[in-house]
Amino acid sequence: MTMMFKSLAATLLLSSATQAFSTVTKTDMSPSYLSNVPEGPPDAILGIAEAFKSCTDERKVNVCVGAYRDSTGKPWILPSVRKAEERLLVDPTVNKEYAPIAGDAKYVDLALGFAYGTDADMTKLAGVQTLSGTGACRVGGHFLSKFVPKPEGMDKVPIYIPNPTWGNHIAIFNNCGMDVRRYRYYNSKTNRLDYDGLIEDLKEAPEGSVILLHACAHNPTGCDPTMEQWKDISDLIKSKKHHCFFDSAYQGFASGDAEADASALRLFVSEGHNVVLAQSFAKNFGLYGERT
Repeated sequence: MTMMFKSLAATLLLSSATQAFSTVTKTDMSPSYLSNVPEGPPDAILGIAEAFKSCTDERKVNVCVGAYRDSTGKPWILPSVRKAEERLLVDPTVNKEYAPIAGDAKYVDLALGFAYGTDADMTKLAGVQTLSGTGACRVGGHFLSKFVPKPEGMDKVPIYIPNPTWGNHIAIFNNCGMDVRRYRYYNSKTNRLDYDGLIEDLKEAPEGSVILLHACAHNPTGCDPTMEQWKDISDLIKSKKHHCFFDSAYQGFASGDAEADASALRLFVSEGHNVVLAQSFAKNFGLYGERT
């Protein structure tokens, strides 16, 4: 993930991690608190994936998970990723040492450059490695919930997320202790951006709210504002003293040009906004299991 301030910006970036959590209960003991833990809801996407596996129709196509697949439906690794892995295997300097609490510094710096540009002033950027985009949203949401002043009369920091948005945004920010609200984004009747509704809702949001923005290739619609519209959105957010939280999971996917896809984020930085950025590489680099 990334956070950007006028004098300091922070990037909460994404890391690989291998961890496990487990509990053991003994049947010969009195009931424990674990007996009252409710079963979580089933994962709708995984359910579709299982249905795909069990389907015997040769014409089947799996469209439930956004991942690179070959013609047989198996994961396809980008040649550039495979080449990088080969280099790592023979690099004598690579080891299994613990990373610092902020993560791999070289990785963080490269990720910051990828998002903000290699000519960005690194003295105004700060980044930490997190568990992919989900972890970045969680760390960024917790940070904002803790440090952003609550609007007058509110006991939680409000965060406005587009309608629709990535489904996990709602649960993540709720669990960060934020007041999750929606702003209009997409008009399903016209299949276009609901620009007028978006502007109206951001105008009506309490001054000093957090506004979640998809940096490019909006999930799930794929519909992004034009650069002229981004400029107007930037001006409005500045006038309302809102706080910007960008989520960037698809840099390079929207246009095929990673530099062009960073235009909205870089515009807001150039306009003087304090920016927080959740950045991940699971989708655009096909690094799903690495949690980067």
